[in-house]
Amino acid sequence: MTSLAPSGHLTIGEHQLEYRMIGPSPAEGPTLVLLHEGLGCVGLWGDFPDRLAAATGADVFVYSRAGYGGSSPVQLPRPVDYMHREALDVLPRVLDAIGFRRGLLIGHSDGASIAAIYAGGVPDHRVRGVSLIAPHFIVEDTSVQSIAEIKTAYETTELRTKLAKWHKDVDNAFYGWNDAWLDPAFRAWDISDHLAYIRVPMQIVQGADDQYGTLKQIEIAEAECYCPVEALVIPGAGHSPHREAAEATLRAVAEFADRILNGHGEAAHGQAA
Repeated sequence: MTSLAPSGHLTIGEHQLEYRMIGPSPAEGPTLVLLHEGLGCVGLWGDFPDRLAAATGADVFVYSRAGYGGSSPVQLPRPVDYMHREALDVLPRVLDAIGFRRGLLIGHSDGASIAAIYAGGVPDHRVRGVSLIAPHFIVEDTSVQSIAEIKTAYETTELRTKLAKWHKDVDNAFYGWNDAWLDPAFRAWDISDHLAYIRVPMQIVQGADDQYGTLKQIEIAEAECYCPVEALVIPGAGHSPHREAAEATLRAVAEFADRILNGHGEAAHGQAA
């Protein structure tokens, strides 16, 4: 594929995956590929993709995984290794389908874990770096507790109605994610072994008040990775710093991307102001 419409669907295997393309084509210049969270989709990124494109000058490609947004539903229950399947089976086909030639993977939550699995499991010289927003490398008690609580909220509050505005099959999206994380077998899920095989710079952006994970996730990356790791902890932000601390997150991710793609800017480390 040499060009993409600004929005549409890709046929990947048996699924139709909705997407947005900001910029002319991944075949023409560097592209930032955005991978959404466990309840995310194209629309739930808000204006972050547009602002990222404006800040970096790079193209931005964002898509909804099967079961989310306007993409095809998936058969439930999802297997507990669903992120490995997304990273090692689906994502390579998506990148090939859009004509991806050079750029970064930028993931949030589940999407960050998928990006890490891909970077550590697929030798792809096209990927020059990974920016991980609130990634999971292991399952923590706080993750399971918060995911159990959101199930109660989904079934007893207006949360289901709110999510239904973004997902054409909201139960498929929610239970596909929630049931997998609450499966007792999922407690053994651990992708830290992939980190040692990542050979490109890594950025981790995490809210200090992340209700789905602790700073142990950063500690694991710093212990396991041989690649450069830049960690930014944003005070006052929770699990979605690109929404809760939008300016600080956008600035950090844009500077990281620009530095890798164009050799510009200074490294950003440590605490956000």
